[in-house]
Amino acid sequence: MMKYKGYTGHVEYDDEAKIFHGEVLGIKDVVTFQGTTVEEIEKAFKDSVNDYLAFCKERGEEPERPFSGKFNLRIPPDLHAKIFIAAKLHRESINNYITRTLRQSVSYA
Repeated sequence: MMKYKGYTGHVEYDDEAKIFHGEVLGIKDVVTFQGTTVEEIEKAFKDSVNDYLAFCKERGEEPERPFSGKFNLRIPPDLHAKIFIAAKLHRESINNYITRTLRQSVSYA
């Protein structure tokens, strides 16, 4: 993973074409980049993010920002009830309880 100006780039290597190709994660707009060396792919990632931001500015649009910190989640009602009870037992809001629980389970971040 690569990071630049709050954006995250994911890179894969195509061994047949002998090229790295990547995309910016976490936004609906499609922003891709490629290169044949580590230096090229890093530069292409930064250039693509900069081009994306310039394109949005030129059009008078607000660029998408990855991960607002909000998402909707649909769960079964019985699980919702269990989470509510667990949060109360820990003297936390549901939001804090779920955030803490998810942080504990996502160790790579």
